Amino acid sequence: MVHYSEFIASFMDRYEYPSEAVEAFTRVLKRLDSEKEFGDKMDKLVEGYMYPWADNMQEYLNGVIELSKEYDENECTLDFVFLLLCTPIVFERYKEKGISEELFWDTMADMKYKLIECIKCEEVPGTFVAGWYNGFFKLERFCYGRFQFEEVTYDFNFEFVTKSGRKLTAGQKTIGFHIPSSGIPLTDEVRLDAYKKAYQQYKHLFPDGIMYFWCGSWLLYPRHKEFLPENSNILKFIGDFEIVSSEPRDKFNDAWRIFAKSGYKAPKHWADDTSMRRAFKQHVLNGGKTGSGNGVIVFDGEKIIK
Repeated sequence: MVHYSEFIASFMDRYEYPSEAVEAFTRVLKRLDSEKEFGDKMDKLVEGYMYPWADNMQEYLNGVIELSKEYDENECTLDFVFLLLCTPIVFERYKEKGISEELFWDTMADMKYKLIECIKCEEVPGTFVAGWYNGFFKLERFCYGRFQFEEVTYDFNFEFVTKSGRKLTAGQKTIGFHIPSSGIPLTDEVRLDAYKKAYQQYKHLFPDGIMYFWCGSWLLYPRHKEFLPENSNILKFIGDFEIVSSEPRDKFNDAWRIFAKSGYKAPKHWADDTSMRRAFKQHVLNGGKTGSGNGVIVFDGEKIIK
């Protein structure tokens, strides 16, 4: 396998990876090309994971950890190189399945988002959540508009009745979605655009034309309305949902998502250079809790039904 390939070079260029990242990844890729034993061991991991079909990613990421130790490379950086080496194979599988090239590029943009998170939080080019890409590489998770969607089932052991009288029961099909850190504001127009685009892709799974979007996230903690401004896009996003469950947490484990590397520190040391950071920091310093929530959106293709 040629590691520093034209495909990977153009992949990084297409998304305008930071120069420090391009330099780091290029150096490792060229090292894989020049050091046969190192390259062969990486090839074995990539091929073992991707063939006959992407599966059991963590098993192979454990192998990448061992390689990082053996060849004195940063684990986050080598994890990202592993992902890069998988992308040409994923690209071919999109074509084999008749999935549009545009969707490939839209979906793989998430790798840049995670790269930027790693640079901000760990101060090194790479990723600290490489296992997240299993769903992308298995061709189960795709980006439509602002969000990333995949087929999931309602897995709570209790029935939930929506405001419109529809029931969610264990095992019922829903369309789960995630909110990547793309930096695009969660405006009304952006959110509705994503729901509509996803509806067109998954509507065949819902014969009656009513789709259930499902999301579990720290963003959906209902008590955010106690300290975020009324015009906050987060509150508008929460307003799209009927909250099925929520729970407070004594520690804000998702603080890094807002505060980057300062989120690993005690709350008094969190950055406060934006209104959102100031709101969360003050809330926690005043004894307020954060948490998470799970919610459902009932959607008919044009509008949210409540």
